[in-house]
Amino acid sequence: MASALRIELDSPSPEAVDGRQIRAVSFQDARLEYVTGTLRKLGLDAAGSRLLVVGGGRGVLPHGLARLGFDVLSVDPSATATELARAAAEREGLAVTHRTSAAETLDVEDAAFDLAYYADTFEVTSRLDQVIEHAARVLRPGGVLLYDTVNRTPLSRLIYLGAFQAIPMTRIMPPGRYAADRLRTPDEMTAALARHGLHNEDVCDFKPKNPPSLVKAVLARRKGRITDEQIPPIVDFVLAPQARPLVTYLGYARKG
Repeated sequence: MASALRIELDSPSPEAVDGRQIRAVSFQDARLEYVTGTLRKLGLDAAGSRLLVVGGGRGVLPHGLARLGFDVLSVDPSATATELARAAAEREGLAVTHRTSAAETLDVEDAAFDLAYYADTFEVTSRLDQVIEHAARVLRPGGVLLYDTVNRTPLSRLIYLGAFQAIPMTRIMPPGRYAADRLRTPDEMTAALARHGLHNEDVCDFKPKNPPSLVKAVLARRKGRITDEQIPPIVDFVLAPQARPLVTYLGYARKG
């Protein structure tokens, strides 16, 4: 008899299905494309810029940003994820600093970063204002906050509250990871950022080029037919800057 599927975030076990890691590898190319495009738009250079990643997980995003030339500090609330990320950085020869810290009680010095990227954070916290207050605190004047999060729409509820954490056939997250009141519209995010002196300047939709491919990849990963690293070319997330975000979106804001 086959063993029961194990869904566990930040697990070092290759048998565990970790929805957070699946998101990290699936979103990676779109995230990095958005960062490089934002740098061009704002006339900024990664080389010599200090960047904070909040919600760095096992290191996929912070290590990709380090390869762009940023000086990266990555923090994550999971001590296990932090250790996995630190070990990966050593294997890859990357000088990324990893620390364990929650976004709501961020243990990072004031005004120390040119940029910050918040991943897997805004859509899971119930204390958004506290998180953003820390984001504003750690940025230098004129600093840039980049983020991605989940909109609150009928489709996003179906995917994140239903398919990803409730429907047995497609579940990849533990129950309670997402809740409707923690999914925020772009207008709600813009207002929350403004309350802390961060002026939102862009919202960009991103989505699978072929949405059914997401279901295909999730089912194959749950059955052990593919690894996490084989998911991105199947799903192929792309930026859609002219589209209205129906599920996930990226954005950036500047500290006034």
